[in-house]
Amino acid sequence: MRADRLVATLLLMQARGRVTAAELAEELEISVATARRDLEALSAAGVPVYPQPGRGGGWSLVGGARTDLSGLSASEAQALFLLAGPAASISPEVKSALRKLVRALPDTFRADAQAAADAVVIDPSRWGEREKERPELLDVLQAGIVRRRKVRFGYAKKGAQPVERVVDPWGLVDKDDVWYLIAGTEKGQRTFRVDRMSGAEVTDLPAGRPDDFELSRAWEQVVDRVEERRSGLDATVLISERHLPILQDHFGRQSTVEEKLDDGRVRVTVSAPVAWMIAQQLAGWGSMIEVLGPPSVQAELARIGAELVERYATPAR
Repeated sequence: MRADRLVATLLLMQARGRVTAAELAEELEISVATARRDLEALSAAGVPVYPQPGRGGGWSLVGGARTDLSGLSASEAQALFLLAGPAASISPEVKSALRKLVRALPDTFRADAQAAADAVVIDPSRWGEREKERPELLDVLQAGIVRRRKVRFGYAKKGAQPVERVVDPWGLVDKDDVWYLIAGTEKGQRTFRVDRMSGAEVTDLPAGRPDDFELSRAWEQVVDRVEERRSGLDATVLISERHLPILQDHFGRQSTVEEKLDDGRVRVTVSAPVAWMIAQQLAGWGSMIEVLGPPSVQAELARIGAELVERYATPAR
């Protein structure tokens, strides 16, 4: 069961006192079967909900129980506030929400939770730079996601004219200060860069979303596909183990340690779309790295070396 549906179900039951699976399905825009499974799963998990069969029946919270965070363990509460706390330094809304969450915790957890929330501050701007502005379209896209309504926007691929798109918004991802929208289209799941959008608006059309959709898993699949396209060619290199972290920092996910040798070196596989891209990354290492193959990368390194010698070698006297 999705966590957001769980919370929405409990809040709805808390507000109405009693709901039917059909009412829940209509409110959350899911199937009646899914709503019934969610209610049964809540009951099986120990949440105090119970069914009342017959005419005028439905599902109710036992004793009018109310949702709070008292079910969290001390370590779970600290983990939650360690994650959410840093965001409070740049978002008044998060800060207000955390204050309310702290009050909902059992007394014995409050001090540690507050300390965890205050343990980290995020400064999103780099030294000597102004703080990056949040894209204006994010609020519109977030509204479409939360309200489950289709969004319309102009989208321009690199070097092309913008075209109008109408999609089902599923989630937003911030990757190294670049925002992406993961959405459903007629051709399936697609990813859109927010900085290539224009004129976004939320429509009145209901948006569909798979019941099993998880944003983190969907984004991991996107990353895997991008990395796969970036790794069209592999090269095998030998490097001192103490220099390995620097090489891994350069190549990121496109580096794999294969074997540690007795002479203190490590055999590593590095990847890039083409040979010259690998050679450019490795040329600055000089004799600190040995490229075992393939020959195409070795040839590119030799070419780069020859060009440097031709330009910078000291003329013989």
